[in-house]
Amino acid sequence: MGERILMRGNEALCEGAIIAGCKYYFGYPITPQNEIPAYMANRLPEVGGVFLQAESEIASINMIWGAGCAGKRAMTSSSSPGISLMQEGISYLAGAELPAVIVNMVRGGPGLGNIAPAQSDYFQSTRGGGHGDYYVIVLAPATVEELTHMMVDAFDLADIYRTPVIVLGDGVLGQMTEPLVLPEPSTRVIPEKDYILDGAKNRKPRTIKSLRLAPQQALEDHNMELKKKYEEIMKKEVRYEGYMIDDAEIIVVSFGTSSRVCKSSIQMVRENGIKVGMIRPVTLWPFPSEIISDLAKNTGVRAFLDVEMNYGQMIEDVKLSVNGEKEVHFYGRTGGMLPDENELYNKIMEVVNEYCIQET
Repeated sequence: MGERILMRGNEALCEGAIIAGCKYYFGYPITPQNEIPAYMANRLPEVGGVFLQAESEIASINMIWGAGCAGKRAMTSSSSPGISLMQEGISYLAGAELPAVIVNMVRGGPGLGNIAPAQSDYFQSTRGGGHGDYYVIVLAPATVEELTHMMVDAFDLADIYRTPVIVLGDGVLGQMTEPLVLPEPSTRVIPEKDYILDGAKNRKPRTIKSLRLAPQQALEDHNMELKKKYEEIMKKEVRYEGYMIDDAEIIVVSFGTSSRVCKSSIQMVRENGIKVGMIRPVTLWPFPSEIISDLAKNTGVRAFLDVEMNYGQMIEDVKLSVNGEKEVHFYGRTGGMLPDENELYNKIMEVVNEYCIQET
């Protein structure tokens, strides 16, 4: 066990990225993630890396493309409007099968919105976000320590599957200071990067592209290969936390910062003898559908409550997973507002009373 230290989320994730072997950061400032480029500007030169403030988010994501072509571990970061500007580049990365790590510290929207925390980029992240048939792996940390360790995992997953990986945080998680132990370097076996462009001196030339004009069938064939990769990710990389679900009659589903509020409210309800638990998706894509589906078929589970910092986005995946077996209720705050543990407690009790669940 390493030394326990205090760090702010935005800065701690940078240390996680450096431990993962990230040597290149390209980005453009936007609140509430500005500590990330500021920290990387100082730290990367100390480890032999390169920091470059690009002229825009569009430039940033295309610089990530270049680093990926060279086989280097690189990352960018932004907040909601900036991530929107990156969507074309993310689609290109997915089409060219290039690894990339992208951090989104979500702020209130739509539009410029405000700089307060939100989870309203769920649709954008889990549905690809850009044009074409593709997905990206989406990781949703709930604590500063988890965020920091998740950066190591994000770089590994990006390399293993040759795909962009989004780490989806929010303004609270980025600004929060918490104790943590820094992660150890990864021991996972990473496939040889036999696609990179490093100068065709002792090998045949290679091409990395997303453009496939002729024959016309070529693009469909490529999409079918991508589909096989996404199916493999769905089988192997689903992650979630089960919290007090063994005897739960009401199942809360929540991720990231809102899940922390849920734990407080669940503890309050449990003190009254009411059996409530939570599924916290750690991967938003691939989504942990199987565990939710299994719980929905459990006769002891009476209903689900989806809790988000938006007006209802993940609830679509929850409802698809429940598949009509049980009713799915919703509690959400939007525009940068955090869920309130007392209001959430009242919502849980409202659901409990609807199903006439008795104290034990």
